[in-house]
Amino acid sequence: MAGINLFYNFSNPFEKQKEQQKAHREALINKNYNEIYNHELAHKAAGGSLAGSIVIEKNADGIPIGGHVNIKMPSLDRNNPQKTIDDANTVIRSAMAPLDPSAQDFRVKAQAESIKMQAQAVKNKGVGEKIDYSA
Repeated sequence: MAGINLFYNFSNPFEKQKEQQKAHREALINKNYNEIYNHELAHKAAGGSLAGSIVIEKNADGIPIGGHVNIKMPSLDRNNPQKTIDDANTVIRSAMAPLDPSAQDFRVKAQAESIKMQAQAVKNKGVGEKIDYSA
């Protein structure tokens, strides 16, 4: 008589639940990381030499929850207001580069626009003040 091999694979429901939770956590980590990284990469790419490194922030469970790229905010250079204007334009482009700018991105843009307006005023101050006597 030929033997019959009966094998029942008993799966522990708790182990299965742990595996599902682990898979869900890994998917959440990857999704969050990719979204955050792409957002910050847009800032970095548009910011050029004024942009620092990408930093991804994680919660206590290791899940990415945010990120940032430091950007060098221009200061008003009264001797070279055009450089200040150019740098402010770079900061504005960097702040608005992601498809989904955050509230902080809009604050950075507003700060750069303010600096740009000050530099524009300095640049325009001398315009029209000189009279050409040779005419």
